[in-house]
Amino acid sequence: MHSCGTISPHVHVLLLGGVYDYDVPYDARWPEEFLALTRPLRAALGELALRIDHIGSNSVPGLAAKDIIDIQVTVRDFTCTPELVEKLGSLGYTLAPEITQDHLPPLYQGPEADWEKRYFRPPASLRPMHLHIRALGLPNQRYPLLFRDYLRAHPMASAAYAQIKMALSRRQPDDVEFYYDIKDPLCDIVIEAAEEWAQATNWQI
Repeated sequence: MHSCGTISPHVHVLLLGGVYDYDVPYDARWPEEFLALTRPLRAALGELALRIDHIGSNSVPGLAAKDIIDIQVTVRDFTCTPELVEKLGSLGYTLAPEITQDHLPPLYQGPEADWEKRYFRPPASLRPMHLHIRALGLPNQRYPLLFRDYLRAHPMASAAYAQIKMALSRRQPDDVEFYYDIKDPLCDIVIEAAEEWAQATNWQI
């Protein structure tokens, strides 16, 4: 799992059946497609889902992104994992047991357990998507929400971020590792600015 709340390149390619998707211009249909994916999740999970959020680049209006909807479901803690498996299984989602943690940002001083997560593969009948389960109050639950809201509030930063992502896709179209070697540190630079903005504006989840 990478800094911005997205899937690592090897896992991303594996989960999509060996096909790697590249950044494309923003599609105004993405918010409605997120809502369409969310409705059955909300119905199945009920009170287990404290909140369901659209995260990742295509949650930011105007931002170039992969045509893959990233959804974050926030739960109280991971003791509910068996119940998640049952309820999401009724919709065709399957737990990916090999994905249990997110990327640790540089210089992070806390325990690795702060970045624990669960990931569920969607059924083949759905449009490309990623379903991330994170626990309320942990840093990795906060990170993608702050990243998203900062870019939504700063169109110039969002446009510059999009330019870099599109340039990376064009320059090394077959080198997925190169893309993320540049994108990950870029995300960490953005999140540092986002933290300052959060303090100045009293941003909260």
